[in-house]
Amino acid sequence: MPLTTEEDLLAVRHAVRAATLAVGFGIVDQTRVVTATSELARNAYIHGGGGVLTIEFPHRHGVKGVRLTISDDGPGIADLDSALIDGFTTGAGLGHGLGGARRLMDDFEVHTQPGAGTTVITTRWAHR
Repeated sequence: MPLTTEEDLLAVRHAVRAATLAVGFGIVDQTRVVTATSELARNAYIHGGGGVLTIEFPHRHGVKGVRLTISDDGPGIADLDSALIDGFTTGAGLGHGLGGARRLMDDFEVHTQPGAGTTVITTRWAHR
């Protein structure tokens, strides 16, 4: 899914909500995943100049999940350690984006290189 317009950000929220329903997530986990995705998609849109979201449905030990990969070709994150700390912001936000998204998901990895963009891969598993 493209992340190039404000409308795309809304479409992403709806698509991710539908993905969580397809896996059978309850309302709390749905909200966690949609919130994390919203933060990450907005980061790609604002700081990365746009990007792409891919939704996958992995299985691990018989447990279903939703994996989200958000990539952009922007400037990358110069100091990833700082960017993951609450309160860190390069804009007008509250600075909860990356760190907050990491706390909402089960698996979280960031691949970034200054001048070469950022890819965030995050998964939430259907806990029973």
